[in-house]
Amino acid sequence: MSDPIVVSGLTNQEFFDTHARPGRIGLVGGAEITNRLIARAQRHLDADGAWSHWSHAFLFQGRRADGHHWIIESDLDIHRKIIRLGVQENRIAKYADDADYPVVGVIDLGLSPAQEQQALAQALELVSAGTRYSLREIVGTVWALRHPKWQPRENLLGQEKAFYCSAMVRHVMGLAGVNLTPDITEKNTTPEHLWRMPVPHTKWLIARERKPGPLRRLAGRLRKPVPKKG
Repeated sequence: MSDPIVVSGLTNQEFFDTHARPGRIGLVGGAEITNRLIARAQRHLDADGAWSHWSHAFLFQGRRADGHHWIIESDLDIHRKIIRLGVQENRIAKYADDADYPVVGVIDLGLSPAQEQQALAQALELVSAGTRYSLREIVGTVWALRHPKWQPRENLLGQEKAFYCSAMVRHVMGLAGVNLTPDITEKNTTPEHLWRMPVPHTKWLIARERKPGPLRRLAGRLRKPVPKKG
């Protein structure tokens, strides 16, 4: 596993502006409770049981005519009564809030121009096909994380034409000729697997302290002694 280049003093947007390039992989760790649960589930990959930094992975598409960096990702996106469940295109500004996403990373595999084009073409094909997000496969992957002998096997709850985030990244990179995690099946691949991939790469990291989530803040208030009256 390659050591990351740790970056400080940049906002998320500045970090992405510096390191985002077409065909590179992006990772984020969110502060919201669902993201924390995903990070916790990946603790089985660490010898000491440490939580993963990561809760989501995506593919950088490049800067477009609007001047923004765009990404391709498989996500659950609920915004102003519009619900998108599956592979989609979004601006990287979605992950620009430093408090909401205190941990961000970029991985450069050093793809050839042909590999880069193939990975992006395959990802756009998934967008065009309306490929769904797979909650069911996440459950199968959590099982495999808890029972490591299942990680090299097919996901027990695998679905056709469906991917969660890191499985989608693994899939399109495989079609471009790069097997990111040879010992783990495609649909058991987590964001932490991508971060630890054995394939030669360069990666950059910003890791800020996460703000306490709502449950932790509530627990902290309950632990405070109640002042006596009088």
